[in-house]
Amino acid sequence: MATRSGDQGFQKGARDYAAYLETAEGRLRTDLVFANLQEFLRTSQTVKTLHALDVGSGTGAIAARLAQLGFQVSQLDSSEEMLNIARHTADKAGVMDRVTFVHGDAGQLADLFGAAAFDVILCHNLLEYVDDPTLVLRGVARTLRGNSAILSVVVRNQAGEVFKAAIQAGDLTAAETNLNAEWGFESLYGGRVRLFTSAGLRAMLTSESLELIAERGVRVVADYLPPNISRTAQYERIFELERKLSARPEVAAIARYVHCLARRKENRT
Repeated sequence: MATRSGDQGFQKGARDYAAYLETAEGRLRTDLVFANLQEFLRTSQTVKTLHALDVGSGTGAIAARLAQLGFQVSQLDSSEEMLNIARHTADKAGVMDRVTFVHGDAGQLADLFGAAAFDVILCHNLLEYVDDPTLVLRGVARTLRGNSAILSVVVRNQAGEVFKAAIQAGDLTAAETNLNAEWGFESLYGGRVRLFTSAGLRAMLTSESLELIAERGVRVVADYLPPNISRTAQYERIFELERKLSARPEVAAIARYVHCLARRKENRT
């Protein structure tokens, strides 16, 4: 199984997490990730209804947006409290008829949904917490519907932890330690969070026959702006700057999060 490390913290911290996503930095992460995803979405329904799965769906913010675009969305989470919040999100967005809620473990995707079931699968800020990220990606690869289906993965970036410690906290010792750290501290849930490098995530995708089609940095500079810049009043300007920076590898490498979009590799003979 691929249960989340410190899952008890997720059960207790669901409301805190929902509140965090309402803050400027939480909203920015969600908005940037969805903007990246939209570049690759196939939303035409002339052939069939498209199906999406949100693994570790949390509050269901992006799942609701996909449902508003016409997708039939399944939301999977191991936290009943998170699913309750997701139900409220879907109801508020007016998409309850397009969303299904499943309480279960991310390591059992193929058993829960069967093979080749989804056109889009979201795996956002989940691999940092599960015991076995590779097991989750293996299930994702089996559950994607053919080579045209899209996987969207967001993880905590190791390099971002370096800059966070140095610039936000002014802690040079922590910054140096984070250069090679595999784990960080998650203040919201009070536990460890796995840190990823871009190269490490790409290798993990490749090992499960998943082919990278795009990589973006999320929150490249937003977390390090001086306090005289209002995160709320200047939100749109910050968002547009982040969008411009996200696809530039030379600066995206220091983002707080890495966003990879991938497909199953084509069988070549």
